[in-house]
Parts: sequence; C-alpha cells; structure tokens
Amino acid sequence: MLTNLLEKKGVGRITSLFLLSFIFISSLASGQDLRQMEALDRGLVAIPTEDGGNFVSWRLLGTEQHDLGFNLYRISKSGDSKKLNPTPLTKVSSYLDKGDLGSNVLYELRTVINGKEQPLSEQKKAWENNYLSIPLKTPKGYMPNDASVGDLNGDGQYEIVLHQAGKTHDNSHKGLTDPPILQAYTLEGKMLWEINLGINIRDGAHYTQFMVYDLDGDGRAEIACKTADGTTDGLGTVIGDPKADWRNKDGYILEGPEFLTIFDGLSGKALATTDYIPPRYPGKLNPSTEELKSLWGDGYGNRMDRFLAGIAYLDGERPSLIMTRGYYTRTVLAAWNWREGELSEVWTFDSEDGDPSHKPYGGQGYHSLSVGDIDEDGKDEIVFGAMAIDDDGSGIYSTGLGHGDALHLSDIDPERPGMEVFGIHEHVRHEHGANLRDAATGEIIWSYPSPDVGRGLAIDIDPRYQGYESWASGEGLKGLWNAKGEMISENKPRSCNMGIWWNGDLLREILNGVDIDKWDFENERSHRIFSGVDYTLAKNNGTKSNPALCADIFGDWREELIGRTADGSELRIFSTTIPTEFRFYTLMHDPVYRLSIAWQNVGYNQPAHTGFYLGAGMATPASPMISNK
Repeated sequence: MLTNLLEKKGVGRITSLFLLSFIFISSLASGQDLRQMEALDRGLVAIPTEDGGNFVSWRLLGTEQHDLGFNLYRISKSGDSKKLNPTPLTKVSSYLDKGDLGSNVLYELRTVINGKEQPLSEQKKAWENNYLSIPLKTPKGYMPNDASVGDLNGDGQYEIVLHQAGKTHDNSHKGLTDPPILQAYTLEGKMLWEINLGINIRDGAHYTQFMVYDLDGDGRAEIACKTADGTTDGLGTVIGDPKADWRNKDGYILEGPEFLTIFDGLSGKALATTDYIPPRYPGKLNPSTEELKSLWGDGYGNRMDRFLAGIAYLDGERPSLIMTRGYYTRTVLAAWNWREGELSEVWTFDSEDGDPSHKPYGGQGYHSLSVGDIDEDGKDEIVFGAMAIDDDGSGIYSTGLGHGDALHLSDIDPERPGMEVFGIHEHVRHEHGANLRDAATGEIIWSYPSPDVGRGLAIDIDPRYQGYESWASGEGLKGLWNAKGEMISENKPRSCNMGIWWNGDLLREILNGVDIDKWDFENERSHRIFSGVDYTLAKNNGTKSNPALCADIFGDWREELIGRTADGSELRIFSTTIPTEFRFYTLMHDPVYRLSIAWQNVGYNQPAHTGFYLGAGMATPASPMISNK
C-alpha cells in the first residue's frame, strides 16, 4: 500500500495518511488516473557558502500540499540539537544557516502537520566543498559523456547512470569506434556495475540512447537500450555471439542481429532481450546496400542508424518505453511495456508500412523528441520533431516542416490554452525556419524564415513579457522574441543552447556547456554567474556543448549541474546556494519535466521543460496527478 511505502521513506504514519487522503481527493475531483512515479526522499542537502555558512534545501513532493511546514535542526558535534526556524517553514524549502560553522555540520529535517511536528524525515551532513564529488572508474582512452538518473536501489535517492565514451563517430563519418560503456554510481561514489555494449554497437550521439526509468513500478529503475552480439551485462554475461564482428571496413554496422535489452538497475543484469524494432530491412539479417538505400535513402548507414528514445505514459498510469529509428526519410517508432518480468511490444508506427496516411510522417524527425499530454486526455503523446504520434500509436498530425535540430515543448505562451512547441529547421530555404506551433494541432502560431537554423531556445529570461522568450542562430534571425513572436530586443544572448533554473527568481538562466549566464534584460546583455573552468569542468559533445546532465536531482526546485572534470576522473555536482522566496514541488514530480530528464541524453541534448508555465507572473501550479504505488 502507498501508506506503507511512504512510511518506509521516513514520512511517518500520520503524514502518510494525510498525503494519501490528499492524493485520493485530488484524483476524485479531476476524474483522472494517477501516474505511477518515483517515491523520492527529501533530497536534503547542505552546501557551504563563501561566508562559512551552509545553504540547506530539500524537496517538497508532488503528493504534498503546497503549504506543508518544515522544522530544520542543526546538530552540534556534541549531539546538541538547535531548531533554526522559530515558526514552521511553509513558504520555502530552503534555509541559509549563517555563521562560521565549519565542515561536517549535521542537519535534521522534520515535517509539521496541523501544528504537530512529525518524526524525523531526513538527516544529512553538510558537504565538505561547494560541490559533490563522484570519483569515477573511467576506462583508459574513454571520457565521461552523457548521464541520466534513476532510483536504482529503491532508497528514494537518485543514482547516476553514465555513458563512458571512447572514440566516437557521427553517422556521416566513416571509421571504427570504441565499444560504448555504461556505468552506474551512487551519490556516495560507489560504482554499482558496468555494462559494455560491445563492438557491434557503434558509439556516437545518434547511436547510443539509453533510458533510465522504473518501467515496471517495483520502486527500482531499469536501463533499456539497443544491444547486439557481444554486449556484456553488469554480471559478465554476454548477449548473443561473443565472437561476432559485424563491422565493415568503414566502421559501419550494416549486418548482424540487433536487440533491445532491459537491464536491472541495481546489478546491471540483462533481464530480457528481444529483437530490435524496426530491423534494418524486413526479413533480412544481411541486406544489400541497394536494399538499404531503397528503404532509408542511403546504403552506407547514415540515415538508417539515427536512433531516438523516450518514456511515455501511454495508458495514463504506467510508463512505456519508446524506441525509434530514422527521421530524415523512413520513420519508425515502437512502444514497449516491461511488466511483471515480460517485455512486450505495444504498437509500432511506420511511415513506410504501405498505409498512405502514414507517408506524410516520413522525414519530420529532429535530433531529439519530447513527450507530454498535448491533447489533455491524461495520456502521453510523442512530439517527434515536426509531427506528433498519439498514445495508441496513430498519427495525430504531420506539419510537413521537416527536419530540425532543436525542439522545446512546454506552456510557452500561458495566455493560450495547452502547450506549444518551439522548433527550428535545417532546410536550405525555409519559410518557417524558426516557429512556434500549437502542440496539439500543429498549427503554426508565428514564424520567421531562415535557411539552415542550427540552434534555438525557448525559456523565460525577461519578466516584462508573459511567457517564454525565444531566439535562434540562423541567417536573418535577429534579436529576441516574446511568446507572441514580437521582437523585444535587437540583441540576444550569446548562447541558445540549454537552460537551468539556478537563481532565486522565476526566470531561467542560460546554460552552455558547463557555464551559466544571466540575461540582463534591462541592458540587453549576458553576465557570467558560474564558470565551469573554475572547477576544472569540461563540456561534452563538441559544438553541441552540454554537461553530463542538468536536472533537479535533490534540494529544492532549482536544478543541479553535473559536469565531468577535464581529466575524466570524477563527476562534480553543483547546486545553487542562492536564496529564493519561491517554493514548488520537486520538478521531478512534474510528468513532462521528469520524462524530459529521461530523454535528455538522446541525440542533441535539449533542456528539460515543465508541463506548466514556470516563469515571471506564473500561477501556482496544480498538484500533479501522481502516486508512488
């Protein structure tokens, strides 16, 4: 039962009953099913500040009332306990403990309900530095790359799954790559396992997509990814033929079996393996170059091996795995369920399956995807670039706008109903090179023409305008636009890559690589507020320029920055110490945001967005319809 699970997380019996009643009443009021999501702990952290104090922050859960009270205690080395707040903290989920406190100070957090303090919720020591260090066992010749998070052991705390990358290649480049390697680490720095995907999985941004999520609802996350002959799981068991080598002289892998595997998150053990859908060519293990060209547009493995992945609540209650192939020409999406030890196909959508209504969905994919309930029926849809697929695997719309590099799904314009999509396009001449469209219908709301737009971003950086601002890099695309598409400044930020909620206000900061900038909207320029080089951090993925991960993995609702050191020996996790007057439930309990974190490592990394408008002038977000059962 949910009550028992909450008690295991240190919530307490009275609190558990309170939360369960709140969830049940909310569900009845909406008539909507509850989504099965992670049972997280408080994520309590205490981080040293420059003046010797500690900034302490924690999670408000999506299953809790917005005004839930907290008491915070500092425990001295002698064991004496001092309550730091005279009255329960109900407006914020953070506290700046000032003074020269020294290292290893201990803090205790307790909830307060109806004026009564509950049993201990969580206890943590302050960090020794202003970052958390995760020492790595990086293989020789490799460097840490993209990361994802999930509760691998069921303790309510996130663990990190890291892609270690050696020599990699883009699909358009020939050459051998090193086998991709996945490793799992606890936040305390313990390595849990290593999975070697083997020589028959080519390594690069377009090949190596890995999903980390609790797919079966047992309280522990699994890992799902494409595998092949020679993949070795976390226990040393080899999948398929360990001696097979399907690489050709150019390093491409155009032959041999292809698999989809579900791995246990705690041990790395392969739990189930099946054939990957779709195959390179129906009914043939070793198709000819001409056969591949007829189906994908080229025969050497460029367009064919463009993979994306995601997680979606297709039934509105439990998560399903989405694995895809192709987006320049033929486009195929396959949905899978991992339930009670069985891996089963739910549906497959194929733009080239002979159904003439599917044909317009070919060639509309981006280098990433997004997932959310765009039609507000309680179930998720897949926004696959310039098209959208419904929860039942049928097509909703294809805009015909074609391929692009950056995609943003959120309530970008809160004055319009539903969510919007901001996207950019790569075509030599494009009437709608940068555009905002209605997520549910595909209708273009506004656009600007431009050829070959390389990057674009939509986040709130100017409080004078309701909604997100957007900008893009492309010929003729000048200035900064508000949510209505009006140019509000001839200047724009230097970067249009990623965003991070870091400062204490409701605006979002600009993340590029491992650096954070704040947009000064009055003087129309960017100011650097965090430099990764000061902590020997290095960015990943060249010009795509991203950290290992940006996500709300602990503390209050602001996001953490996870970056690798330049020598690859450790991950360093940074969390803001800037006070804020705002409090929201953890972003990881917002369905659109949580699923964004799952797919952030896919293709060209994109920032996570919430399903509600989070920005200046926002309304208080409704509690998410979720449960932890």
